[in-house]
Amino acid sequence: MSIERTISAPYMCDIRHLPPIFVVSLDVELKWGVHDSMPCGKYDGNIKGERQATEAILDIFDEFGIHATWAIVGFLFFENKAQLIEHLPAIRPQYSNRVFCPYRLMDGVGLREADDPLHLGVSLVEMIEKRAHQEVATHTFSHYYCLEDGQDAAAFDADMAAAVAAARRHGLAIDSIVFPRHQVNPAYLAICRRHGIRAFRGTERHWLYTPRKVADETLLRRGLRVVDIWLNISGHHTIVPTAAAPGLPVDVAHSRFLRPYNRRMKLLEPLRLRRIIRGLDQAARRGEMFHLWWHPHNFGVDLKENMQMLRQILEHVRVLQQQSGMQSLNMREVAELCEPVTDVVPATLAG
Repeated sequence: MSIERTISAPYMCDIRHLPPIFVVSLDVELKWGVHDSMPCGKYDGNIKGERQATEAILDIFDEFGIHATWAIVGFLFFENKAQLIEHLPAIRPQYSNRVFCPYRLMDGVGLREADDPLHLGVSLVEMIEKRAHQEVATHTFSHYYCLEDGQDAAAFDADMAAAVAAARRHGLAIDSIVFPRHQVNPAYLAICRRHGIRAFRGTERHWLYTPRKVADETLLRRGLRVVDIWLNISGHHTIVPTAAAPGLPVDVAHSRFLRPYNRRMKLLEPLRLRRIIRGLDQAARRGEMFHLWWHPHNFGVDLKENMQMLRQILEHVRVLQQQSGMQSLNMREVAELCEPVTDVVPATLAG
């Protein structure tokens, strides 16, 4: 059935008349998320622990009734290497820095997940999709970097088509996207919408978090972001989610990265928790949204300590639910609140 709708005037999704909102999103990527930044196996312990961490996180979400978005790299939707190779897009990014290209690693991928748990992960998709209130979203098909030299709109369009098709094989519709390395390219948002994407995870509204190419990062920004874990440099980033322009996905911008436990910094753990708690309190007080995100592999080691921190956060969310009516929503559900009836693309494009 084809549904024709028109595009409304520019708008801001105003949730102030609603209870405050708590959003959680997680980036599921296995080795594909760090193949270029940690290529020598330094992080393999975290990745091998990702499945156990994912199950533990899902269990605590069930316990606290948390709705979450899991943005999964499209490579992980296949049962074996042969299926993955069969569904690779013909048009691929031609990064100037070939280190960024995951396709160069295909020869080294194992035949099935049991042989290669670092690169194949359909069990993660199946684990997540069966749980209540958990949205399966895309982290692009190939962990695609949207701001790096050598890639272009045609390659991104092909990547998105492959990501949507891979999810459809599991009977899943993709409504939300998380851009790898938070390289949000405004020129690509219309492409996302044409593929049925209704929400994307934007960045904090501060110069420390403005999307950049890897080569354009600076030691100053990196250092200040580390300090921002414990001390409030950039603000709490509680927001009213917005649509960037008519006909584009809703920007469900993140507020805080839940950085993993660090044994060398364990004396600063109370500051890390307080930073998040104060952001949640501000969202509750203002009637706004607080969006927490991380990767399951961040919990792949020191699982006990990381889960203890997450439990403390969710216990505080429960208090705020009782005091202010705070709601737990995933990114798709936020988009549903924000989309005016007139802002819809034809159903044939949305799949």
